[in-house]
Amino acid sequence: MTKILFTDLDGTLLNDASEISAYSKDVLIRMVEAGHKLVFSSGRHQASVMDVVKAADIDIPGLYITANNGSVVYDCATHKNICEYRVSREMTDILWKMSIEYGVHIQTYDDTGIISCAEDEALEVYTSRIHMPVKVTEKPVELLDNPPFKLLGIELHDHAKIRRLCDDINAMYGDEVQAVFSQVNYLEIFNRKAGKGTALVWLCDHLGIPVADSYAAGDAMNDMSMLKAAGHGVAMKNADPAIFEAAEFITEFTNDEDGLARFIEKEIIGCTGNVYGTHCDALGYTEMHLG
Repeated sequence: MTKILFTDLDGTLLNDASEISAYSKDVLIRMVEAGHKLVFSSGRHQASVMDVVKAADIDIPGLYITANNGSVVYDCATHKNICEYRVSREMTDILWKMSIEYGVHIQTYDDTGIISCAEDEALEVYTSRIHMPVKVTEKPVELLDNPPFKLLGIELHDHAKIRRLCDDINAMYGDEVQAVFSQVNYLEIFNRKAGKGTALVWLCDHLGIPVADSYAAGDAMNDMSMLKAAGHGVAMKNADPAIFEAAEFITEFTNDEDGLARFIEKEIIGCTGNVYGTHCDALGYTEMHLG
């Protein structure tokens, strides 16, 4: 039976150095060689996800990417987007101005890199981890050839400020976009119809794999829809506590301890039959919600 794993990157598959460890890489390759499917499901721009793939030197046949919080599904074999949800130019302009009024750094993305409202501390912190070219402008729509997949608000010091922005975006424009945190300082804003859960269901249907045979692993609030949509939700030990409620499994180890790879090795590759109770606990993860 073919299983399909949708895994978040930051805080889930990647360790604290933003790398895929040698052990995790080996487990992913063995999982695919066993006949299962792998999807990298990230809030990142797809170019940034591909940078992770290249840095890890992973050559996995049939790899898919759902990027920008499920706003795009990318087929690595054909090098094409096969599903897209974008934020309109008009809404991009509204959200850009609104974020600046709230005093929150705002940025979006074109096909090549970041379009930022300013060259400031928030951008410096972001680009220290995400290495993409940057353009700075007051009018992003003038630099965009196509409507963007998402916008990202960043506030490093005052969470209450970006929390208010999040709440007000969802209250005022929730029929067109949704705002959700991927980290305490990062506010992801994307098409209402998109989301990691939407991308999971769409890709399972596209590949002819029952959603019941899907696994989704994550740690942050933007992973919530994916864990809820999947046949089996996996929350990392280091996850936001709210994510635990959406999970069937919670890993015994954190992202920096190869927690997901340990789970894959035992549950997706190695375990057969009844995997509940003390047997699974000994294998390195805890099964939740047995009913």
